[in-house]
Amino acid sequence: MTELLYLRDCYMKEFDATVKHAEGNMVELDRTAFYPESGGQLSDTGTLHRGEEEFKVIKARKQGGKVMHEIDREGPKAGDAVQGKIDWAPRYNMMRMHTAAHVITTAVQAIVPDALVTGGQLGFEESRDDYSVPELSQEMVSEIEKKANEIVQAEQEVEIKELPREEAFKLPQLFKLKDVLPPSIPMIRVIQIGKDVNACGGTHVRNTKEIGSIKITRTKSKGANNRRLYFALEG
Repeated sequence: MTELLYLRDCYMKEFDATVKHAEGNMVELDRTAFYPESGGQLSDTGTLHRGEEEFKVIKARKQGGKVMHEIDREGPKAGDAVQGKIDWAPRYNMMRMHTAAHVITTAVQAIVPDALVTGGQLGFEESRDDYSVPELSQEMVSEIEKKANEIVQAEQEVEIKELPREEAFKLPQLFKLKDVLPPSIPMIRVIQIGKDVNACGGTHVRNTKEIGSIKITRTKSKGANNRRLYFALEG
């Protein structure tokens, strides 16, 4: 299995690793800070360096317990020592967006307590989340945006911790995805913002003040009991 460095340190920009396997332009490392596309969060990009040689990392993706790195050309071989460097601007944008999505969910549940997330996709300019709610009136949307920005302006710390699986399942508020449970792993990674907790494997900022201002840009009906909420970040 690939050691996932971003789970412990979302701000890691560079790391050393060893190539475990390479086939064509696909490379498996023993450890990585590249986030593989999953959970609605886009893959990191960046570079791998072997001595003076540089290989562009186009995309990282999960393959079982491995993270495979798609690079721009063949070259690295099993056993090679490499250094990875993350394209920081897009990664940090994803971190801000992902944390904002958690904040918005907290704001939605303040108005509709039993609302759950039914889907989502982070983007660099605009992101979206779907919620199991029958309606989102303009008044509700304005209140959600207001509550979300109050959390941001409160400059709340974003804590990352792990809980044993049995202990985590005693806290149903951890699981905000409708009909989706975490994989069968012994420890559950938890993101805590203020009193709100959420099981999540994504990357996040350290403090809500890093998000900037949240702007809900539009909404869309996705069925009888499903509404899509789009948002962007300002500042």
